[in-house]
Amino acid sequence: MRALGSLSVVFDLDGTLVDSEPNYYEAGRRTLDAYGVPDFSWAEHERYVGISTRETVADWRRRFGLSASVDELVAVKNRHYLELARTRTTVFPEMRAFVERLADEGVPTAVASGSSAEAIGAILAGTGLDAYLRTVVSADEVAHGKPAPDVFLEAARRLGADPADCVVVEDAAPGAAAAHAAGMRCIAVPYVAAQADAPEFATADLLLGGGQAEFTAHVAWEWLAEAARRA
Repeated sequence: MRALGSLSVVFDLDGTLVDSEPNYYEAGRRTLDAYGVPDFSWAEHERYVGISTRETVADWRRRFGLSASVDELVAVKNRHYLELARTRTTVFPEMRAFVERLADEGVPTAVASGSSAEAIGAILAGTGLDAYLRTVVSADEVAHGKPAPDVFLEAARRLGADPADCVVVEDAAPGAAAAHAAGMRCIAVPYVAAQADAPEFATADLLLGGGQAEFTAHVAWEWLAEAARRA
């Protein structure tokens, strides 16, 4: 019998498992600079945390009056991002410990991310997480990105799990909303501390408002074990 019974765990990637937001910011800054929008700030970038690349660049086109197509902007941003992701992505240590504990205990896991499949693959391979996380769903493979539940429901389908038996680990408000819409429980670890009081996080079953500074593999495991006992 598995340690957590029928529970499966579905991870967001960026800002949850890995600290990739600095890479996304730099890729976005370089892209916008090339199209005549200088001085894109980190504060401006924070509004896009948890939103897919395609939705992000579509908003850029509206905000900055860019004439380039969404497809062109996505391609340029992804090219810059992949250059950074392969060598500059770090895994949050307690998240790595949590993933390894789940693997040791035979708990099914998946990654469901707003990033492209290529970007997800580069990060997982570059950090060694691909040894543990083999079920992967990108926003490109579903009709709608977060806060729609599509990526999480597809991850559950690929795991052969009931959505009600899935626990999502998320750092962003749109992801917490997506988990709730999917009928899944959620451990929320906000990447942007100032967003911890966002209404979407109020739907989380476990909210660690201090973000990664508060998250530990032990706390997450004990919460899952208690959830399994209640089930």
